[in-house]
Amino acid sequence: MADVGSISLMMSFVVIIYSIIAYIVGLKQQNKRLVKSAQNGVLANTILVTVASLSLLYLLATSDFSIEYVAQYTNRTLPMIYKLSAFWAGNTGSLLLWFWVLSIYGAIVAFSKNPVGAKLKPYASVVMLLIGLFFSLLLNFDTSPFAPLGFVAQDGAGLNPMLQNIGMVIHPLTQFLGYVGLAVPFAYLMADLFLGEKGASWIKVTRRWVLFTWLFLTIGMVSGGEWAYVELGWGGYWAWDPVENASLMPWLTVTAFMHSVMIQEKQGTFKIWNVLLMAASFLLTIVGTFITRSGILASVHAFAEGRTGFYFLIFMFIIVVVTLFLFFKRFKSLRSESSTESLISKESSFLINNILMVVISVVVLWGTFYPLISEAIYGVQITVGEGFFNQTTIPFWIAMVILMGLCPLLPWRKSSTKGLKKKFGVPLFLSHIFGFVLFFIGIRDFYPVVTFAASFFVLVTIVQEFWQGVRARKSNTGEGVIRALLNLVGANRRRYGGFIIHIAVIMMVVGITGSSAYQEEVLVTAERGEVIETKNYEMTYNGLQVAEDPHSAVVYAEMDVYRNGNFYATLRPAQEYFGASAEQDSSAQVDFKSGIREDLYIILSGWDESGDTATFEVVVNPLVSWIFWGMRLMVIGTAIALWPDRGHYSRMLLKERYSVSKEVS
Repeated sequence: MADVGSISLMMSFVVIIYSIIAYIVGLKQQNKRLVKSAQNGVLANTILVTVASLSLLYLLATSDFSIEYVAQYTNRTLPMIYKLSAFWAGNTGSLLLWFWVLSIYGAIVAFSKNPVGAKLKPYASVVMLLIGLFFSLLLNFDTSPFAPLGFVAQDGAGLNPMLQNIGMVIHPLTQFLGYVGLAVPFAYLMADLFLGEKGASWIKVTRRWVLFTWLFLTIGMVSGGEWAYVELGWGGYWAWDPVENASLMPWLTVTAFMHSVMIQEKQGTFKIWNVLLMAASFLLTIVGTFITRSGILASVHAFAEGRTGFYFLIFMFIIVVVTLFLFFKRFKSLRSESSTESLISKESSFLINNILMVVISVVVLWGTFYPLISEAIYGVQITVGEGFFNQTTIPFWIAMVILMGLCPLLPWRKSSTKGLKKKFGVPLFLSHIFGFVLFFIGIRDFYPVVTFAASFFVLVTIVQEFWQGVRARKSNTGEGVIRALLNLVGANRRRYGGFIIHIAVIMMVVGITGSSAYQEEVLVTAERGEVIETKNYEMTYNGLQVAEDPHSAVVYAEMDVYRNGNFYATLRPAQEYFGASAEQDSSAQVDFKSGIREDLYIILSGWDESGDTATFEVVVNPLVSWIFWGMRLMVIGTAIALWPDRGHYSRMLLKERYSVSKEVS
């Protein structure tokens, strides 16, 4: 199977080169048969990379320890789900996953029946093949997942204990689906710039791609935070780690793009913004992959193997040079068809939104790479901590939350004082009342009060929009409230799906603010039978127990928890040991009780030999569950926004033909 995988990868390399040449020659000579052959080459490449990927999965599942990668990341006692997820546990396997997902996306693009952007499609396929060529070069000539070990090991090294969590299945896959997905709109953008198209075909054909990839970037980030929360045993979910930052930066630029692209579709403006935002988004996914693969920055997520990072650096340089060349070549055609007429308008609010998100991205990029910058200037690496990122970005985050409430309600071009009072009078009044209520119940820190009040303002504006729409439908059709609501959303899925996404974002903002500002933590040592008290909780330590299975041994403490005098839960924080080298291969297994208001989170830090005395880290995390439930609501909102209306493609084709005829005339 290793030979099958290796041969498939090498054949894939040959097929990619053929397909690129066939596309270029066929397009230049307008030879449809040659273009069709290149298109079939894209499909052949997908099949070959799939065969290689399935070969690696087979080798992992069957514990073939003659293969270096299998021996490095699995062992015989590892559960099957983690044997398979070891596919992306290391540098080489994750590169193959990148290549696999890219090849599938490439086939979807090449065989797309979408009439919009049909002219761009073969050129976009060439761009995706060129990106695939880079990964093919790495996997064939730098780091192969099928490299032999040189002998057959009795057993493998196994998977890092921290990776033996369901998060290992969800987080990397969703992150890759998001990262690699941005190659599609980037490829269409490059095709548009190359051809010098003056329309917005690349925007229209990639709108759902962008929303799809944005969703998976979001799920990837939040699921990674949830994984850290339940696995790493430090009571948090985000630490401004370089690899965490690498996932945040493209998320910000894609979010900015999704908003500003509406302006281009509606007004014909923001063309330059959208080109730069999409190019930056794809480049930042490569930067994130570079950080992980190069080991150039200290991170718990990073791999540091060989010269892969150096090759990524060359690849990024090529992307920047080609993008800038095409951008400046087409700069005149990218100028806006109209200008912003008023500061108080939807266009201006989206522009400010773009600026805020780009500023945050630049700040995060600077802080992430500052150790390298300081080493170049001062000769020593200086790492900036959580305080730097919080202090420099929180004001911008709050401003973005406020804009979430303003943008949807502001009119196009310009607004009147009377119109503003009508739209924002009630939300502003209620949000101020809410802020005073927060102050009187004891929430008086500046940033939390402002953030909570701003979030409430956004929620009221969204509820107001839903209610006005439902009331109008009831008046016009006589429908009941529920039917009117469902039909309202169904009639404009993009708008109201976006509102649901905004509610989800607000939930996450509230959760992040509450857990960051009001977390309570205590480190305490207790004897068997002793009661630990913190906030409104009482926890009785009942002693230690040991549970063993063929894969691991678990030492856990049993604790009965009472809240406000009433029984609340029995929690069992633990330390889990893996394999023979138990002292080296151990992992904290935290236990927590999650609620709408707060989480009680307990970590077993240590114990004496008898087990009569143990040390615990007890953390009370307010509103953390809002973050993860917000992510789930976001999936629902995105699904609504993505779901096409009946006759969607027919309408898009008519609009495309109309815009082309308008430009010609």
